[in-house]
Amino acid sequence: MIGRKTAPGLKPSNKPLWKRMRHSWQLYVLALPAIICIIVFSYAPMYGAIIAFKDYKVNLGILGSPWAGLKYFKQFINLPNFKSLLENTLKISIYSLLWGFPAPILLALMLNQVRSKGYKRFVQTITYAPYFISTVVLVSMLSIFLTPSSGFINKIIQNFGGQAITFMGEPKWFRTVYVASGVWQGAGWGAIIYLAALGGVDPTLYEAAMVDGASKFQRLIHIDFPCILPTIVIMFILNMGSLLNVGYEKAYLMQNSLNIPVSEIISTYVYKIGLINGNFSFSAAVGMFNSVINFVLVISANYISRKLTENSLW
Repeated sequence: MIGRKTAPGLKPSNKPLWKRMRHSWQLYVLALPAIICIIVFSYAPMYGAIIAFKDYKVNLGILGSPWAGLKYFKQFINLPNFKSLLENTLKISIYSLLWGFPAPILLALMLNQVRSKGYKRFVQTITYAPYFISTVVLVSMLSIFLTPSSGFINKIIQNFGGQAITFMGEPKWFRTVYVASGVWQGAGWGAIIYLAALGGVDPTLYEAAMVDGASKFQRLIHIDFPCILPTIVIMFILNMGSLLNVGYEKAYLMQNSLNIPVSEIISTYVYKIGLINGNFSFSAAVGMFNSVINFVLVISANYISRKLTENSLW
């Protein structure tokens, strides 16, 4: 349950759980397929996480492999490049959160002000489309657009008197390109949930504000934003829970020998060392390390949110 308040006019039921389930058994039957899928594909695989504490051998299986304790956790933390891996991962994650989180909110607020339905649908289609581009195609597009000799971005820079920039080769530009392309790809799709929240705003609030002489900007600040604030808080908590889970695909495809000092993150390192080299226990230990950190971040963000805004996941 989101928050801690009971809906107005509803009294909490004092009936035992089994009686409530029996009374609404049809709803539980409808939910059963989804519950089974979650158990089979989300909870059952967690059994394999114990290989993080074992010297896993494929021929011996999970249970037959000898215990290793915290060997691989210590091995990961004691890596010579552990600090740089963690730093690169955190910087990309934090930059993506700082720029990528507000973008869908701003887009949704602006789209909500558009009164022409045709134009609104057109803008929504254009902004949603990049989300369906695969990571491989996206990185290929970046390589073409940012090529120093023929990329249109560098052509624009040169037309204004600047020098061509090797965006994909210079380390200082890697994070900018990574985050900017992520914002472009995900802003439209991320705005859907905020548009849905804005669709539930009571129209009488706008009518009363217009009678009082409120401008569009004032209505946005005093009506739209407060109404979607609980949604923003929940989405922020969920984003905090994946702060260290930077996917390896995009970073790995954008990597080259020139930008490796800033592009090597935890997930790409695990992919190379843990999976390509067959060290499954090591990759599982790093994955569990990330999960524990993310779990602590979710709990902390939820606690702070509940204290400050009275909105939380639980």
